[in-house]
Order: sequence, then C-alpha cells, then structure tokens
Amino acid sequence: MSLKSIGLSDELHSYLVAHNPLLDPVVTDLLAETQSALPQYANLSIAPEQAPFLTFLTRLVGARRAVEIGTFTGLSSLSIARGLPPDGRLICFDISKEFTDIARRYWERAGVADRIELRLGPAAQNVLELPDEPHLDLAFIDADKVNNRTYWDALVPRLRPGGVIVVDNVLYHGTVLAPINPDQTAVVEFNDYVLTDSRVEAVMIPLADGLTIARKR
Repeated sequence: MSLKSIGLSDELHSYLVAHNPLLDPVVTDLLAETQSALPQYANLSIAPEQAPFLTFLTRLVGARRAVEIGTFTGLSSLSIARGLPPDGRLICFDISKEFTDIARRYWERAGVADRIELRLGPAAQNVLELPDEPHLDLAFIDADKVNNRTYWDALVPRLRPGGVIVVDNVLYHGTVLAPINPDQTAVVEFNDYVLTDSRVEAVMIPLADGLTIARKR
C-alpha cells in the first residue's frame, strides 16, 4: 500500500503534501530509510500528511502527557513529541527492537529523545501499568488491529476530560466495506463500538487510511 490518503490520485496527494508544513530532512530521511530498509513493512508507517497533523493536534490540545501504541520506525512518535512542550512526555509501546532502534536514531536527530520513553513488550499488558487515574492529554493507537478495542478501553479511562484519542487505519484500505479476515473484521467491530461509547464524542475523517478522533467527555 502506498503512503498516502485513501482515494487520492498521486497528483492530488502531492498537492496535499505541498500545502501542509514542509517535511524537514529528518522526516524525509526517516521515510526514505523505512522504504529502503523495510520495504515489506513500509506501509506500517503513517503517511507524510499525517506527520504535521499529529504535531498540530498535539499543540492544539495543549498536550503534556501522551501515549502511543504502535511506534514502528518512529514517524508518529516524532511528530507527537515535536508538539509537546520541552517538559512534555510521550510513552511509546511497541514489541520490535529492530524497528524502534531506527526510531531512536531519528528522535535523537530531531532533538526530542528526552521527551520519549519507549517500553518494549506486549502493549495490551504493559499499558495497564500506566496510572489508573485520568491523566493523559493525548493517545494515539496504530498497532495490531485485533487489539484496537483492548487498547481503547485501557486508554479512555486514563484520558483527562477533554483529552483526545486518535486511532489510525479505521478505513483499513477500504476493506471495512467487505471484511474477509480477522484484522478487517476487528476494525469493523471496533468502529461500531466507538459509535456506542458514551464516554467520548468521536468523528471519523478520511485522512491517510482513515482516522478516528475522539474527545473524552
């Protein structure tokens, strides 16, 4: 899958990227290394237009305490960390040292490594080690789709009122219209679950592979 918003032509995607904040060399180099070193996994990265969006959203909500589930090579975490104040903190959960070793190098290069804590291991278990009380300003979920609801239900109670949770790939390359495997079915069921969750107000937007953005009531 290409790293662009679903349904856009290559030309319209280029126009979209050009009319967002310019991608600096750190981001372009990270995208290039991900594509060249991990071509079979490169589609796990967020799309280029999502990077400035995540930075903008982090600043918009005034986030100081953030969590990410699913880090891969680090573009989403880098983007969130850039939106945090110098004393802000982002905790990242992932299972791959290979992928996140790339992320660490780019966090250092971008000057945001001191804002990020990486916790390796099964996120469904490790996220439960976060304090139980509502304290998070922002959460981003972009990991194994069968656990979307598990991650959601762990994070929503830990969001402060007005805190924001973002979930990637909620259109899942368009397969939500006719799911045929467990991942696709899990995304459909998760999307339906969010509609009934009275703890939040949520919208779904067609950015990249679809984003759900929800605000804790």
